[in-house]
Amino acid sequence: MLVFEDRRYTASELGALADGLADRLARRGVRAGERVALMSSNRPEFVIAVQALWRLGAAVVLLSPAWKRGEVEHALDITKPAHAVGDHPVLAELMPMLHLDEPIPAGAGAVYPAPEPSSDAVLVFSSGTTGMPKAVRHTHASLAAAVVHWRDALGLTADDRIQITTPPSHILGLLNIVTALEVGAWLRLHRRFDLDRLLHHIELDGITVEMAVAPIALALAAHPKLESYDLSSLRYVMWGATPVTPSVAETVTRRTGVPWLPAYGASELPVIACNPLDGPRLDTPGRAVPGVRVRVVSLETGKPLGPDETGEIEVRAESLMAGYLPAEATADAFHDGWYRTGDVGSVDADGWIRLTDRSKEMIKVRAFQVAPAEIEAVLYGHPAVADCAVFGVPDETDGEAIVAAVRTSAPVDADELVALVGDRLASYKRPSHVEFVTEIPRLPSGKVLRRVLKERHGRTSDR
Repeated sequence: MLVFEDRRYTASELGALADGLADRLARRGVRAGERVALMSSNRPEFVIAVQALWRLGAAVVLLSPAWKRGEVEHALDITKPAHAVGDHPVLAELMPMLHLDEPIPAGAGAVYPAPEPSSDAVLVFSSGTTGMPKAVRHTHASLAAAVVHWRDALGLTADDRIQITTPPSHILGLLNIVTALEVGAWLRLHRRFDLDRLLHHIELDGITVEMAVAPIALALAAHPKLESYDLSSLRYVMWGATPVTPSVAETVTRRTGVPWLPAYGASELPVIACNPLDGPRLDTPGRAVPGVRVRVVSLETGKPLGPDETGEIEVRAESLMAGYLPAEATADAFHDGWYRTGDVGSVDADGWIRLTDRSKEMIKVRAFQVAPAEIEAVLYGHPAVADCAVFGVPDETDGEAIVAAVRTSAPVDADELVALVGDRLASYKRPSHVEFVTEIPRLPSGKVLRRVLKERHGRTSDR
């Protein structure tokens, strides 16, 4: 059962609508093996469109509805979809688009051949150290493996009731939807995030599993009327995307009695680790889920390390991505067949993972990876910016906050630069702070010394 506002869809109704949309898409020329861009708000038609495209053997290219035109143009350039479906005007301006507001007739129950397991099912976006977002290619086989891992990690069954407020264009939102439908769980899809509505529906719908990232957890802990909601139906709240802030999690548990379930994943390998259901801890994202192998390698030599030794976390599993687009970015993501997470940490003798830092320069804002170079490219477009560098600093609400260090050649105020980024990129990529500096520290090669900038920022913040 999928519920959206006052509308309820049974599994058979969703299937019939997916059949009907698949027929319409086929008549528009969509064929197996083609890529189809999907840019949609949170709505049942998103789910129907994904199912319809998979029936036809097409790969879904998920575009965030938060993106601006330049970001969408880049995504289309590297994935080259042949068709487009959605409800967003930006995509409609760039490609002929089947609009999801058009009525979808129920299909006649046509039989579609199962897609090849090795064929692409979905392409989601994750930025890398080169700057611009890359498309992560998941096959039907790797996505199916991820669904099994997530089902088992959460202990999700047909008796569960969950709700989705995260964008379905993100790997976590998609994984939650696909896993819930796969196991037959009751699923409510929300148009957008609203904390009181989320709490209201936990009580009204008897939600058993809730998903959260750091901003939601912080909002729960600070909610003045949290105790007024009956949250007793919850088995736990899953904490993902950033390391748990114990004080926040403990406050929510003290006020509601609901425990937390920390988990760890990435767009490239959606489910890496999770805490056990019968004894979750707040000091670790958990142990590798069955089917996933984790190792730690030296940051200097790349050689495997022993228990409790700190290095880069590397992982392997059937749920691992097939690669990136552009394809040349794939090689650097792997080391002897293991995916390099870019996270620094350790694994103890019992398999518990600890994360301490990131070896890559990505900034993780909520559940989103933000590339410093992408923001820097926008800032360089301002005539008063002579040099700049962007970096992340710890932030209790968002995991990390974006800071821009800027050397100017003419007067300009910080608000103008922040607005410039906001006009060109998604809102979560706007700097929260602009620091005007006399120079950007660099190596002789020109590489920015972001570590030095972070240290300087820390000293300034402590004053």
